[in-house]
Amino acid sequence: MKTTQTTTKSDKSFGIYHDLTINAPIEKVFSAVSEPKHIVNWWPLKCAGRPKLGAEYNFYFTPEYDWYGKVNEIVSNQTFSVKMTKSDLDWDSTTFGFDMTEENGNVYLRFTHLGWPECNTHFRIASFCWAMLLKGLKDYLEKGIILPFEERS
Repeated sequence: MKTTQTTTKSDKSFGIYHDLTINAPIEKVFSAVSEPKHIVNWWPLKCAGRPKLGAEYNFYFTPEYDWYGKVNEIVSNQTFSVKMTKSDLDWDSTTFGFDMTEENGNVYLRFTHLGWPECNTHFRIASFCWAMLLKGLKDYLEKGIILPFEERS
């Protein structure tokens, strides 16, 4: 007897994965992904929040893109993760996070953005944008370069 399994949209989700090495102390990398005063140097125009479990973050890009998320996992100098709560329809089901380990003065950063409802155009654009933004994070930490907000992808 042949069985067929059907998969509906709710049966699966999609994720974005990026790994990179950053030549900086792990404390600096953790601060750069978790503290608003550093996050604004490589991602949104404005940011507010505290790196504390359950704390709400505001990621402000423009009036149309004034997004919120809550810290759902944090381990100092190891993990920082945010569950989106008010954002774009595709983003509201997602969680993005950073896992890091230090080896020989470098930080191995594993980035994930999980829970995307479909592999649509927005998902594909976000994957590219995250790659570019993470390059900006690396340049910020290694070279002190802050790309103007208008030039970030």
